[in-house]
Amino acid sequence: MKNKYLLVYFIIGIIIVILGSLMKITHRQFGFVNGNFLLSTGMFVQVIAGILFIVKLLSNDQVNEFLNK
Repeated sequence: MKNKYLLVYFIIGIIIVILGSLMKITHRQFGFVNGNFLLSTGMFVQVIAGILFIVKLLSNDQVNEFLNK
């Protein structure tokens, strides 16, 4: 998996968390989708992206080359 895809997953998680925060502040709900659901989903996506990034970072032999891509 390329670094740019991990970054995209992390940014998608950030966007979901921001939308969840906005929905929680404004007390909006669309069916089962409410602020709590979006906050939990966004944080889950961010955690998965972070774990994948750490695994990729630790499994790479040349860390300096990996970070400079």
